[in-house]
Amino acid sequence: MKVKESRKALEGLDEAQLKTKLAEARADLFNLRFKHATGQLEKSAELPAARREVARILTYLTKKGA
Repeated sequence: MKVKESRKALEGLDEAQLKTKLAEARADLFNLRFKHATGQLEKSAELPAARREVARILTYLTKKGA
């Protein structure tokens, strides 16, 4: 998913949906870290992209809470 599409998708979500997305993104990040540690991660660019996705969701959660 491209960044602009991701941003638009996140803007329309409420706080509960963002928390669900955050849990999914953190689980995905955990799995990617595990694959990286065991040498099974094929695309190393997925790891920083997953971290950015978690940060992006946290940013939108902060905006909604303020």
